[in-house]
Amino acid sequence: MPDDVTDTDLPTKRMLSWARNSTIYRLERRMMTEKQLFDAITRKAREKFEDISETQLKAVADSAVKFAYDQGALNDVTYAEISTRSAVRGGKSKRMIAQKLAIKGISREIAAVALEEADDLYAAVAFARKRAMGPFRREDADEKRLAKEMSAFARNGFGFGLGKTVMAMSRDDADDILSGPRP
Repeated sequence: MPDDVTDTDLPTKRMLSWARNSTIYRLERRMMTEKQLFDAITRKAREKFEDISETQLKAVADSAVKFAYDQGALNDVTYAEISTRSAVRGGKSKRMIAQKLAIKGISREIAAVALEEADDLYAAVAFARKRAMGPFRREDADEKRLAKEMSAFARNGFGFGLGKTVMAMSRDDADDILSGPRP
């Protein structure tokens, strides 16, 4: 043990055992990124162990992340790919997906690779269907309604040109895009 490390800086066996069990519990229920797991273990360890030091806290969270990687249960690349496909089908733009992945702790490089396959046209049409806009509108729209719909596209990260393209589509064209190969 190095001279600058004391016994109180090392996590106890109980802490490390709890971290492994907590990691298993969390990853059995849902996929997480490395950052999400680290933050969750840190937050819960602070609650569970009253006298835990910051050094112990970091060591416990680091051991949980290492354990998850060793078990093959943590993979930010896979997480980004699955999240991106799901978000596109749900009508989210590449811009919104990239922002969400960054918040979840996914690096820009991993996010960029995952977003290469994302189809903004498919996502924009899915968004229009979800909101009953453009080709999925039930009745004719006046100028005010059209402006609101274009604003909704912009707020959700779709460019003006893409919004205009989707708004000008026929219902059959939009349905063809959605029934084509899924992203």
